[in-house]
Amino acid sequence: MQLLEIECLGKTLRLEGSMAGWQQLFWDEQCVSQINASSDNESFSHQFALQTEQGELRVALNGSLKWQPFELRFQLSINEEILHENTLNEKDIEQRQSTQDHKQPIKFSLIGMAGLGLKLLKSAKVIKVLFAAGSLAAYSWLFSIEFAIALILCLVFHEYGHIKAMKYFGLKTKGIYLIPFVGGLALSDDKINTRWQDIVISIMGPFFGLILSVTCLIGYWITDLEILAGLAVFNALLNLFNMLPVLPLDGGHILKSIAFSINSKVGLIVCILGAALGVYISYHFGLALLGFLLAIGSIEIFFEYKRRHLSDLLPLNRYAQIVSILWYIITLSGLSAIIWFVGQTGNGALSLPLKILGS
Repeated sequence: MQLLEIECLGKTLRLEGSMAGWQQLFWDEQCVSQINASSDNESFSHQFALQTEQGELRVALNGSLKWQPFELRFQLSINEEILHENTLNEKDIEQRQSTQDHKQPIKFSLIGMAGLGLKLLKSAKVIKVLFAAGSLAAYSWLFSIEFAIALILCLVFHEYGHIKAMKYFGLKTKGIYLIPFVGGLALSDDKINTRWQDIVISIMGPFFGLILSVTCLIGYWITDLEILAGLAVFNALLNLFNMLPVLPLDGGHILKSIAFSINSKVGLIVCILGAALGVYISYHFGLALLGFLLAIGSIEIFFEYKRRHLSDLLPLNRYAQIVSILWYIITLSGLSAIIWFVGQTGNGALSLPLKILGS
């Protein structure tokens, strides 16, 4: 990942490295220094010479690097004269200006796999309207107009959670798209810089879903309107499905970022176990769409592991790993509790999500 970028003598000095220990220093696009050291070795020193009209310049970049928690101290000097020194932390990496040459893939919720084709059309606002109308018509045909409106409300609220998180990190968003028979997705063209951003963006969809379900449940207690209980429980089931630890679902992205922050082998094992769970669920419930998603997720696992030493994402520190796990468990437990609670009402329709989970 890119650790540092400094303007120096009209050129860009860029330091890249990974938790595996290697570092490379680039003068514009030319690699001028490389270190292959232990990841436990905090100190580093890069030195190279430049030939100019005024003679030879000796450039040195010295400093120390800690990954857990992230802290980069550096000092740039030319001919032993200090030009720049500073200390960077995780917040500095997180707020680094995103570039457009590495576009961030679409953020999937339940379950937008039409994103690749949609990205070609996303600039046209009419596409949003057409897809929304198509979704309303499709769900109305399958169920009823009332259920279709409620389902679209749930999808939009879920996707808004992703959008809200993207905006919190200063990422440019392209809005929410509803895909008939598939679900919804939120789009951003900016790249993320840390796995913490990936965690927050991924989990905020289901977390917003939990907030909506709790709000509807409170409304049901106050008004005794069963439509609110139905909205609460089916929305909870929708978001619970998204919390499965299966790529490319939100839960898969959450656990992938946690596991790969520990080390690449743990990340690979966790992702493979998640895929195995997905295969079982797909077979048990006859979910052909989930099987298709597993194929896409397997490709993502392969490339994530293949590029493990070249990752552009700053890993989670220990504190962030614990917070992420707790946040995941709380969201998962809250959604499950709502399904269980509403399932105890004795209403056959409202008990359906609980019966599905118990089958």
